[in-house]
Amino acid sequence: MGAVPEQGLEIRLAQRPTGWPTADTFAAVQAPVRQPADGQIVVRNIVMSVDPYMRGRMDDVKSYAPPFRIGAALEGGAVGEVVESTVDTLKPGDTVLHGLGWREYAVLDANHVVKVDPSVAPAGAYLGVLGMPGLTAYAGLVEIAEFRPGDTVFVSGAAGAVGSVAGQIAKLKGAKRVIGSAGSAAKVEYLLAELGFDAAFNYKDSSVREQLAAAAPDGIDVYFDNVGGEHLEAALAVLNVHGRVAVCGMISQYNNTEPSPAPRNLNQLIKKRITMRGMLVGDHAHLRDQFIAEVGGWVAEGKLRYQETVVHGLANAPDAFLGMMRGENTGKMLVTIG
Repeated sequence: MGAVPEQGLEIRLAQRPTGWPTADTFAAVQAPVRQPADGQIVVRNIVMSVDPYMRGRMDDVKSYAPPFRIGAALEGGAVGEVVESTVDTLKPGDTVLHGLGWREYAVLDANHVVKVDPSVAPAGAYLGVLGMPGLTAYAGLVEIAEFRPGDTVFVSGAAGAVGSVAGQIAKLKGAKRVIGSAGSAAKVEYLLAELGFDAAFNYKDSSVREQLAAAAPDGIDVYFDNVGGEHLEAALAVLNVHGRVAVCGMISQYNNTEPSPAPRNLNQLIKKRITMRGMLVGDHAHLRDQFIAEVGGWVAEGKLRYQETVVHGLANAPDAFLGMMRGENTGKMLVTIG
């Protein structure tokens, strides 16, 4: 705990990127920390998340979430300590999860935070395996892809925050075979040796379609898509009849300035009667208690493993974001602040 300072560092959107963001996309600014109004609290952020969806919010386009405003602090998941409170339900010293990361101090309505227990899991876990990415993996596999025991599952971006959890959930729920793609030999080894994937390949080595076909000689039943593009095209080619695709993300295309040519085989949807469905984690809040009970239990028992890539210092958050977009993280990319 500590007194609330007059100013705190925040990272703002300096300009909208064209293609890949650069250091000039961001600005680090010392900004006033305002006093909380009735019903509000002040939180000293401890750790924050950087996530692929944030790239979309940097563009001034209509989407499922409003774009970030130029000259205003960016937003995203964060866990912090309450340092000042105007409500009885939260007291200084409590640890809370909220959506105003990218700043040292957040002033927000008390009903916009969730109290978490750092003695049950580290703060970062509430932004990863037990947070939005974990719920995304759970909902995408269980509800969107309608996973069934005995399915063969392919996960792209499998060493990332969502993919690493999705593959392990599939294994724990009785998948016949789980296959993952990643962008380095070290990540492939991580999937095989640490997370228990049955097969994995480096998509940079050769054709994704050829490597996936070799890893899944009997085809796949479920594709958990974090990448899009060539990966989606390959999955459509290898999917079995009545296969299911959960489209969680398409990170390969987020910085494109020209339309991606792939997938060029969407006719497979008809031939194989494939179901392909996009998802937003916000639509699946009703699964949260079930998710926490099941996945939290697996984490506590050591059955589901997770890894974090941690960058220290709020000033380095832009570098962490750009590194995450380049795939430099294994597991969840986090930025420690306090």
